[in-house]
Amino acid sequence: MSHLGGQAEGGLNVTLTIRLLMHSKEVGSIIGKKGDFVKRIRDESGSRINISDGNCPERIVTVTGPTEAIFRAFTMMTHKLEEQDMISTMANSVVMNRPPVTLRLVVPASQCGSLIGKSGNKIKELRESTGAQVQVAGDLLPNSTERAVTISGTPDAIVQCMRQICLVMLESPPKGATIPYRPKTSTTNNPVIFAGGQAYTVQGQYAIPNPDLTKLHQLAMQHTPYTPMTQQTPTGFSPTAEGVDSNSQISTHEISIPNDLIGCIIGKQGSKINEIRQMSGAQIKIANAIEGSTDRQVIITGSSANISLAQYLINARLTSEVSGMGNV
Repeated sequence: MSHLGGQAEGGLNVTLTIRLLMHSKEVGSIIGKKGDFVKRIRDESGSRINISDGNCPERIVTVTGPTEAIFRAFTMMTHKLEEQDMISTMANSVVMNRPPVTLRLVVPASQCGSLIGKSGNKIKELRESTGAQVQVAGDLLPNSTERAVTISGTPDAIVQCMRQICLVMLESPPKGATIPYRPKTSTTNNPVIFAGGQAYTVQGQYAIPNPDLTKLHQLAMQHTPYTPMTQQTPTGFSPTAEGVDSNSQISTHEISIPNDLIGCIIGKQGSKINEIRQMSGAQIKIANAIEGSTDRQVIITGSSANISLAQYLINARLTSEVSGMGNV
């Protein structure tokens, strides 16, 4: 698609949905007193603006409409955020230069490769042609298949950058199912179990359904064929939750990972491997390096559902590293 906001075949405008991740304070600026500013954005830009529930420190702002309407909405929002930044900065000191505005887009991971480009050439072009700083996060946002894309610069630079990003997104639609990121009131470090094809987060004596992990698990079962290696006695854990039967056979599965990629699975101070353990509910051990071997053994223990989800999350990390997304 070589044009944005123009007339497509059939006379219909090209419509896009852009998702932004904002702190509550930023959202307050966009909403305005009694909702007057967000109403003005809707009226003057012609785009639809939806804002997620206000009980979280972070909220999702969704902007939908014809591409030109989206750009008008972004122009209004970025100028408003710049104005708020200047007011807060002036309260502390004399402002010599306008502070840069920062926006965080939430983008399906399957589209991030196109934004980065081969050897990072697309993201470099975005930075050089617009003057905006652009960063694509190497990690998936929790319990989702989306990544944060941070854009920083003047309001005009951000809107110019958005024009190019929208073009890339139109030319490279998401591949496969997307699990959207939903901000949580707090991070979940509770154990995860699977029963009847559903995922549950264990909180004390209760098992609370977790729809995001259920979707991730369903994707894992589609993409990761799992064959048990050893069978042991069934686990005796049975949480107090209606309709949940968590008894499932525990088994062990081993996979080999090249030495030069094991670091992206472990993460800084074990952060990535701990995240995979928490999300999958599986026990994961990484064997010591064997002299002369180019691979490291990873031993995964748990139910077949736990193991499949752990494998899926490990493969997602490897894919992002190999494609270059983990280094941007």
